[in-house]
Amino acid sequence: MNETIYNFSEEERIRYARQTILPMIGQKGQARLKGARILLVGAGGLGSSPAIYLAAAGIGTIGLADADKVSLSNLHRQILHYTSDIDKPKVISAQEKLKHINPHVHIVTYQEKLNANNAQSILAGYDLVIDGTDNLPSRYLINDACFFLKLPFIFGGVHQFEGQCSIFGPGGPCYRCFFREMPPAEEMPSCAEAGVVGVVPGIIGLMQANEAIKWICKIGELLLGRLLIFDALCARWREIKIKKDPSCPLCGTHPTIKTLDEYTWQCTTQAKKSSPLQDDITVQELKLLKDNQPDLYLLDVREQYEWDIAHIEGAHLIPLSVLEETFEEIPKDKPVYCLCKIGGRSARAQAFLKSQGYGNIVNVKGGIHAWTEEIDPSLPHY
Repeated sequence: MNETIYNFSEEERIRYARQTILPMIGQKGQARLKGARILLVGAGGLGSSPAIYLAAAGIGTIGLADADKVSLSNLHRQILHYTSDIDKPKVISAQEKLKHINPHVHIVTYQEKLNANNAQSILAGYDLVIDGTDNLPSRYLINDACFFLKLPFIFGGVHQFEGQCSIFGPGGPCYRCFFREMPPAEEMPSCAEAGVVGVVPGIIGLMQANEAIKWICKIGELLLGRLLIFDALCARWREIKIKKDPSCPLCGTHPTIKTLDEYTWQCTTQAKKSSPLQDDITVQELKLLKDNQPDLYLLDVREQYEWDIAHIEGAHLIPLSVLEETFEEIPKDKPVYCLCKIGGRSARAQAFLKSQGYGNIVNVKGGIHAWTEEIDPSLPHY
């Protein structure tokens, strides 16, 4: 981290006056903040509040990495983006807001998805990384890349009314010490499927920003080795200790992970190899089938309100929440193609139907999200 002693302008001195008056920060701490380079991976719900408050605090360089565009369903929690930003790349929308908040902050944008090929080259120029993806494959990738680069990684996660925050980095355990391997996708619904109340990612993101400021200024007690859990419904915090695991495959005494790799998160089921159909198809393959088989049975297992926003013509709606009571209306004498928002619920529907004796059940990878992205962009995104 850059330890240069900066000469602040009069405007900057006034801007940061309520912060620099704190004895634990002062001009020296403010200089550390100005010299700091922080990368936020994800400019959505978790990334919004730390981006805003770190820019306001005077972080010198903020990197924003996100390949997505703003959609209407983002706006209840992704406060960096406005209604007028719909369909705009998130990093561009975020950059515009942050420059309005503090023109002294240098914003670097990466309109691309972090992967095993680019992660280390992007992360290498930063002092600290904040995970705002709330996406398990990306989280393991960030953790591993930060370990190899000896960078601290501030973790945040949200689920419905609950949020979590911790730091993994030099001197403490890594993310794999606590969560060794990634669970199957069908066991971990995303916020698109499980839902999230908008204030929770804001609260957790603020905790991430707070930890970043403490780390940069070298003050306070960090969340290193501690997982903080917030329950919004009862307004309570609790803490879990995380110990460094000597058998950790990444940071343990005999590591087995020595190069950067990435998980592919595809919803799978334990289908028999003798099944006459493949377990999964892409939306492109589904489109070809629909064009040639007008009576194809497409089962949409999303909820009614999601169906009302966007659906594929000719599909049959049976929400996963009522599937166990209504599945008998689904034909057994023809292939059934299961679809949801992104693939998690449809994989669970696929597994359930197979357990009930259905043989030809196929999951549509990427769900309606992939369909609107790749096949029919005229459908609303949500």
